[in-house]
Amino acid sequence: MMGLGTEEELSCEDGFKQYIKVTKDKRIICQTQCLNPPANMPAVWNITDIVREEKVDFLSEVSCCLLRRAPENSYQEKEWGEFLGFLRKHKRIATGKHESFEFFILPPKEGSGLSSTNACYREGGKPSECPAGKASGSTSCVIEDACSPYYKEAVVGAPTFDGSAKAIGRPDKTTQQNLSLERNYVRADPSYLKTLGHTHSGWFFGAIAEFVDNSRDAKATKLEISIAMIFSKAVGREIPMLCIIDDGCGMNHQEVLQMVSFGHRQPDADDPNRIGRFGIGFKTGAMKLGKDALVLTQTANSRSIAFLSQTLNEGKDNLEIPIVSYYRNGQFMELDKQNEALFKHNLKAIKEFSPFDKYFIGEKVGLFSNNGTGTQIYIWNLDEWGSNYSLQWESGITGASSFHQGDILIRSRRVRARPGQMTQMVPLDYSLRSYLEVIFLDPRMKIYVQGSQVKSRPLARSLNKTVVENGTIMGKPVQLTLGCSQLEWEEANSGMFLYWHGRLIEAYKRVGSMMHNGDNGRGVIGVIDVTNLMAEDNGHVWVHNNKQGFQDCEVYAELEKWLGGKSDRYLDEHVDKVELKAGTGVYKPDHEWVQCDKCRKWRMLSHGFNSKSLPLQWFCYMKPFNGKCEIPEQEVEPGVITISSKRLGYTPTEDREEIKGKFSRKAAETSENIGENISSQTMEDDLPNDYSERRKRFRRSCRKS
Repeated sequence: MMGLGTEEELSCEDGFKQYIKVTKDKRIICQTQCLNPPANMPAVWNITDIVREEKVDFLSEVSCCLLRRAPENSYQEKEWGEFLGFLRKHKRIATGKHESFEFFILPPKEGSGLSSTNACYREGGKPSECPAGKASGSTSCVIEDACSPYYKEAVVGAPTFDGSAKAIGRPDKTTQQNLSLERNYVRADPSYLKTLGHTHSGWFFGAIAEFVDNSRDAKATKLEISIAMIFSKAVGREIPMLCIIDDGCGMNHQEVLQMVSFGHRQPDADDPNRIGRFGIGFKTGAMKLGKDALVLTQTANSRSIAFLSQTLNEGKDNLEIPIVSYYRNGQFMELDKQNEALFKHNLKAIKEFSPFDKYFIGEKVGLFSNNGTGTQIYIWNLDEWGSNYSLQWESGITGASSFHQGDILIRSRRVRARPGQMTQMVPLDYSLRSYLEVIFLDPRMKIYVQGSQVKSRPLARSLNKTVVENGTIMGKPVQLTLGCSQLEWEEANSGMFLYWHGRLIEAYKRVGSMMHNGDNGRGVIGVIDVTNLMAEDNGHVWVHNNKQGFQDCEVYAELEKWLGGKSDRYLDEHVDKVELKAGTGVYKPDHEWVQCDKCRKWRMLSHGFNSKSLPLQWFCYMKPFNGKCEIPEQEVEPGVITISSKRLGYTPTEDREEIKGKFSRKAAETSENIGENISSQTMEDDLPNDYSERRKRFRRSCRKS
């Protein structure tokens, strides 16, 4: 028997007594009303499969009823229409089962509307009473995943692009007899992508740092960041594209899905080996730098493409994020988590709204050489600065010296505001190369900017008059390394570098007297890792989600006070108050270090060796180390002041008491010769650097008296 028509539906208005939620994978499609249902019919029909007609050839023997849409909002109404249109177009049947109740939603008849359709059901595997008549033999379409094209503009919580976005529920609500569970599903307007970019509105490099963090978390050994020109058919000319490529472990389909999804749960514990925590880094970083971003990622057994785009979603009511995933099956790559219809839809969207076609994608995938793993991110329609772009890029000369290396700059050259800072020479604020030199406390990953390698500058290993201060703040141990830096002295900079999980969070933070005198402590740098200090026992961390500062909290206030006291003490004890003559105020590091480009271990240079004479690519077998990569890395013991042999005149094997006695004897000999015109240059070389200067001042005071 044919299903009910429109006239019958209108004449049976009193028969619609039960509301039924039709869902797919427990995510709502639409609320419906059922005409004269049996008493024990469930209030939620969850579709678990969509099958061909030959798989359900027994429908002529089961009972039938009529489902009519009763949407709670415009999105459900749209979803219901697209759902029924999908069934009718492909001639398939949606099925599901709840305990002993089994249902079959049939496609609407040709020529009829999409407001209602017939449904068959049976209980306990046996036919039931059917007040609405028997169903005709109809067919429907197979949906192997809930991410079919008709879902492309669904609400967040419905299966928008992969069927796994989560819904935010509210308490149950009964509006009519036997009404099913009510939920509010949150949708994401495409304008939200632009809002995400505001997270890094204060500083562009904060957005790029998110990608650097992700690469380090993926255990990458090499990261390349560059801006290149690419031809865009949409505008008919070449446009700049930011390229970020690493050789990390890559991401599978679920990990890519989590990266582009909104609002997934934060981890319960603070993992000291990972920087990423808040789940918004990729989205906020990409949408700050440009309007469109394409991700190519590959693991040992999978390959995925994801497209986060403001251009694609322009004018839409809800956000669409196309994802195409493959998995390895022998020597072949097959579709993963998707059917062919969805694959074609998503790939078409990528080719239409990006400069990438299948050949260009294949070319980029070729960068994963020898079945390697990694992630490539391409961002275009970059943020603009007037008639130009907010980022400015310079291409270096291949194989040239460090003075001709490429860089990516912030066009404004604006220096970030810091209390007490007077200088405008802060390259870290507007030069990506300068920022990446110090971004990690213990740099290991090779980073390239515009094709040339960034020479890492581990601050704690490049200081003069180094002092290590240990202390306790609110019951947690901390360690601060203080010293003088010639580079920072020349640029009139000073302050503390605060690292969290080994990554720089705050730079040039002035504390103590540095905040009240712009030139006080010039060249003095402090380095501290506050990972444990800024973490609570419940897993909460006191770090801003853009990872460019710390929250205002008690532990941070105590940290500032402690740093201020230590820095003021250092200035009093180690910084000469007497104005030095030109050319004498040179701070050389206590030890110079170089990093092997193969094993990434740091090697201490022998005394007197000029690190600037080393090639850009240096390996352990080269001078002056002349060793092997297998040799363990030399460590500087915490709390030990490291001073060069040239300034002290003693070998590292000498006993401390012998050193003190040696200085006492030399001081006595020097006192006996005060006032005599005796040249003792050799003795002065053996004494501390400041000793000779103190003797000269003492002589001058004697002559005056």
